[in-house]
Amino acid sequence: MKTCPRCDSSLDDDARFCVECGAPQTEDAAEELDEYVQRQAQQVAAESGGAGGGTAGGTDGSGGGSGFVPTEELTDREQLWRRGCYVLGYGTIVVALTRVPQIGAFPLILGGIAILPPIRRLTAEPLGSPLKREVMAGLYAAFALLGVALLVFL
Repeated sequence: MKTCPRCDSSLDDDARFCVECGAPQTEDAAEELDEYVQRQAQQVAAESGGAGGGTAGGTDGSGGGSGFVPTEELTDREQLWRRGCYVLGYGTIVVALTRVPQIGAFPLILGGIAILPPIRRLTAEPLGSPLKREVMAGLYAAFALLGVALLVFL
């Protein structure tokens, strides 16, 4: 008798998977489990991406289509852009929320929301295609400048 390395339950010597926790006990069983999980993930991605009726992503890599774009399919530059947009957007929103009684906070909140990558996907459905990164960055810049000007001069 051997024991499972994950849950320490007793197993038969020829067991491929643990009867208690399901952990694979051999390399072949681990590879089989990995292949099964990958097939299931591809099936789920195909079902969710196929229903949207758009391209998965876009040339700018911000997940602009209706489909799901796994992070590992994006280039390093596209991942950096997406992460930067999240940091800039949420950072702007947090700063604006600390200034909420002032009128300049509201354009800052709108600018922070405009730069977030999910907003591009939300605009894709009514517009027929997602807005380009440059458009979203321009909207952010316009709202941020307006908000800062209102905060400084009012």
